[in-house]
Amino acid sequence: MVLGSGTIPDVHFVYIVRCADGTLYTGYARDPSAREQAHNDGRGARYTCGRRPVSLVYSEAFERHGDALRREQRVKRLSRARKEALVASFHAEGQQHVARPQPEPPVA
Repeated sequence: MVLGSGTIPDVHFVYIVRCADGTLYTGYARDPSAREQAHNDGRGARYTCGRRPVSLVYSEAFERHGDALRREQRVKRLSRARKEALVASFHAEGQQHVARPQPEPPVA
């Protein structure tokens, strides 16, 4: 996606790919489709390297890098059943989840 000024918008994603063995891998990327291809080319995470091919089954967009990384950690801690429910809701909606920016906590 390119803006009129020729710059790429500052969007960050949490994504889930389903590996060939049925397991789920959660990660962070600026471009989930390109990251899926990197996993399939063997340039992704060590975990997915021996579990190819992978397919992108979920992505969630964030405006801020830190918000995406925090969400990635929360998703990684979910049980498999909760991740499967997240994937199912994503497909039921038929569109990409877009997160609203969260207000920063006040600095003391």
